[in-house]
Amino acid sequence: MNLSSGLARFTLPGYSAYASMKGAIEVLTRYMAKELGHRQIAVNVVAPGEIETDFAGGSVRDNPEINNFIASQTALGRVGVPDDIGGAIAALLSEDNRWVNAQRIEVSGGQSI
Repeated sequence: MNLSSGLARFTLPGYSAYASMKGAIEVLTRYMAKELGHRQIAVNVVAPGEIETDFAGGSVRDNPEINNFIASQTALGRVGVPDDIGGAIAALLSEDNRWVNAQRIEVSGGQSI
């Protein structure tokens, strides 16, 4: 399981290096899935949207103006919290999803669709 970012799908000024690295993780995920598949190892990547964390100095969590703007750009009408991502990862790693392989799973509440 790898982690990417919504920033590999949409653009924000100032995040080009970070987003490029996350884009590389997405390519690496597909290669790993192909190269490890013969050993029955599935490899996927989860791409969270904006989450209320310490990232970017906690601005999404601590700045109501930023938080409200992102919520307005998200189909579910709010910014994500860490538990939104953890549950998705746990579900993807369960035996029930053993046939999911080489996929980018966006967990963003529908941000910037």
